[in-house]
Amino acid sequence: MSASRTASSHTREIARRRSEGTVIDLDKRKPSTSCELPDDEENTLDSIIDWPEVFKQHAQTVSKTNPFRNELSASNPFVYDVAQLSNSDKNNKHISILKEDPYLFSRDSSNRDSFASSGDELDIDHLLRKASAGKTGRSKSASELLDIVDAKRFDPDTTAPSDQILAADMEWLQNDREAYKMAWLSHRQLARSCLDLDVMSHSPGWAQTQPTDTHVVCKLNHEGGSVQLPDSDITVHIPEGHVSPGEFQEVGLRAILNPPPSLNHDLSSTVSPLIELTLSNLNTMEAILVEMKIAAEVKKDPFSQVMTEIMGFYSLNKEGPFEKLHNCYIYKDTIQVKLTDLSQVMYIVVAVQVNPVQSLATSVWEYIHRNLSIGIYGPKHIHPSFTAVFTFFGHNYIPEKLTVCDIKKGGKSMPPVVFNLWGKHTFLLDKPQDLSVSLISCDPDFEVKVEDQSKEIKEGQLKAGEVVNQQFPFSVLGTGEMHLFTFLVQIKVPNNNLVTQFPITTPDPAPKLTGMTSKPNRLQKRKEIKSAPFLLTPTVKYPKFQDKTLNITSYGVALKTVFRQNKIDCLLEYFKGDTIAFLGEDKVKAIGQTKVKEWYVGVLRRKIGLVHCKNVKVILKEQAIDITDSVLPTRNLLEQIALPFKKLTYIYSLVLSTVSERVYNWKALADVLGYSHMSLDDFSEVPADKESERVAYVVKKLKEDCHANRPRRQFLYELIVALLKLDCQGLVARLTQDTVLLTSAVKLGKCWRELAERLARLTKQQIEAYEVPHRDRSGEVALEMMWKPAYDFLYTWGAHYGDSYRDVLQDLQSALDKMKNPLTKQWRELTGALILVNCMEILRANAFPKKEED
Repeated sequence: MSASRTASSHTREIARRRSEGTVIDLDKRKPSTSCELPDDEENTLDSIIDWPEVFKQHAQTVSKTNPFRNELSASNPFVYDVAQLSNSDKNNKHISILKEDPYLFSRDSSNRDSFASSGDELDIDHLLRKASAGKTGRSKSASELLDIVDAKRFDPDTTAPSDQILAADMEWLQNDREAYKMAWLSHRQLARSCLDLDVMSHSPGWAQTQPTDTHVVCKLNHEGGSVQLPDSDITVHIPEGHVSPGEFQEVGLRAILNPPPSLNHDLSSTVSPLIELTLSNLNTMEAILVEMKIAAEVKKDPFSQVMTEIMGFYSLNKEGPFEKLHNCYIYKDTIQVKLTDLSQVMYIVVAVQVNPVQSLATSVWEYIHRNLSIGIYGPKHIHPSFTAVFTFFGHNYIPEKLTVCDIKKGGKSMPPVVFNLWGKHTFLLDKPQDLSVSLISCDPDFEVKVEDQSKEIKEGQLKAGEVVNQQFPFSVLGTGEMHLFTFLVQIKVPNNNLVTQFPITTPDPAPKLTGMTSKPNRLQKRKEIKSAPFLLTPTVKYPKFQDKTLNITSYGVALKTVFRQNKIDCLLEYFKGDTIAFLGEDKVKAIGQTKVKEWYVGVLRRKIGLVHCKNVKVILKEQAIDITDSVLPTRNLLEQIALPFKKLTYIYSLVLSTVSERVYNWKALADVLGYSHMSLDDFSEVPADKESERVAYVVKKLKEDCHANRPRRQFLYELIVALLKLDCQGLVARLTQDTVLLTSAVKLGKCWRELAERLARLTKQQIEAYEVPHRDRSGEVALEMMWKPAYDFLYTWGAHYGDSYRDVLQDLQSALDKMKNPLTKQWRELTGALILVNCMEILRANAFPKKEED
């Protein structure tokens, strides 16, 4: 549908088009900064232009040149009016807005409110001035126009009261078809930006302009290069000389979320999306490398290592059959696949498989650590009634936009809907099983209906590796002001035990496009938007810590007697023939007396420490003769692995903020800290309306008590013990990494430069760049301030690891061990932190059994 007008040579033409109310095309001609006309032109405008005749001539022209004029759309009730305009003058009795006010588009923009300047309630002058900013094309989408409205500032000193075009009373629109048309388009534009399913269900084609997936195409010459799928870890490396000089290779890359069914069964599981790779030139001389992250790791025990293999598969068809690729290289969670037999269209996927002949296991999950990913999707702007989509992935690729095809509203199937990513989360699942997913609103102004609060994911869907979408409809309660809010995502197993949980914050509501009656009301509403409402956090019920004997399945027999003249706390001493219990499958690399060795984390005579791998023979529990010296209760395990925190350096404000933000039940924390007598009355003297403020109050009290009883009590040690009793292992891992990096920086001093060269191969100029902000007037960094650039470097370096805190600690340990004068020979707290993170799994399995009821 189009609407335009023709002016004399004194005025510039403004062409405006709209497709279903979503796109405004701006004229190619460069607009002027002002639409103000000179006085003489303004006085003669009415006599020059015969507005009724202009509209009639324009309608006749469009009718002749548009072959689709007579095709009426069910989603646009105004096409019929335009089609009949050239054949009948009956509609002239309805006076349009433009006929009432022919100077509407030429009026001085400074004398009208930008929110009420047209039927769409957008300032056309403002749009014209901003048309070329940030975009080279002619068109702007509805969401971009909403961003313009949201970003535009109001100046109460220069903005005059508006002339209302669309009044709040809609009854007058019944007598003005043109005005009703403009109001309808404005409402439709707002509806599409908010994904309001109630409004959109009336138009079958509302989602046709939405994108469906991400597909990148890149043209490379003989020098080669890399092509990466946006917002992913999927990359194709084209080596130099892949094609002859003068020739080109066009590489297309796309990720298909659902994996092939043939590679997902009891003894096989895909751990990556299905990659579609297209090539335009098959006259090649070099192979291609495909690199991606994988969502599984084979367990470290020898049996799993032998029986299980992660491998790449290749096919010319999307459905298969798939052939095994032999040129694969795996490093940690990254795999590189070499493709030698190239085709114009290829499909690559990575799977982990078990040897079906020798294996006695019923599932490949028994041999691997399986990571699963969750994406929470929703509209760009929240609406009084909107849908959030919980999406379950069997791989690490979580797209920024997701097309959902099974949307239903009122029992009626909807067209495909494109949602934006609001947040994501990755967690470890030990075996495929039925899962229960719940979304809980943390804001009393919003709710999920009781019947829609919990959804199920079946065990068969996990085995099949399917992408599972679960829809959760949210709605606002009452007529309060719309605002962003937070909700909690919880995943539980059938016995109601919590597997994982994480918070999600929604985007802002859509900007209001309605006309505003006066400046004070507008300014008042903008102030209300700036002051975010209080977001409630639900009280989480934490599992109860159980003090009982560890159930250990792996042991070792000492092959020699080891006693040290210089005692080292974290290294075990033992006699030949002693049975040592192992507390984890992973090995730790750390320096001993003089050399770096590989160690098991073991327990002997109620002491936890490291034992050299070459000094023990690994046996099963059934082969152990006497294990009485290896018995250890969970409480003793917890207290010993937290001992390094008695000597680690920490920043109190950072610890306080981290704990208060990630502990959701102040009463549970108070109980494990020994403050079970504490009640809500204790918060009367402090402003503690939020759960996080109450948690902070408990932490501050612990700090005061420990400070008053030094050195008998250590604040950080007691806090870590309490968090482990609440099973807050993710939080403990975060605090462990932060305190270890800070303590390392303090211990290193000026030696951090040598560490930076070893860890990240920093040049002299890069090292100086870290030190510049901390130099004094003499241009040098004081020795007592040298920890600051060291911490800046270590913090930046550790951030590249993401959530892989074990790798951060292990790589830091290895680098410190290899220095000229190893700091770790005397400072063993880093080794103790490695022992801690390697014992977390067995602590959780024994102190918080899965059969325990919440």
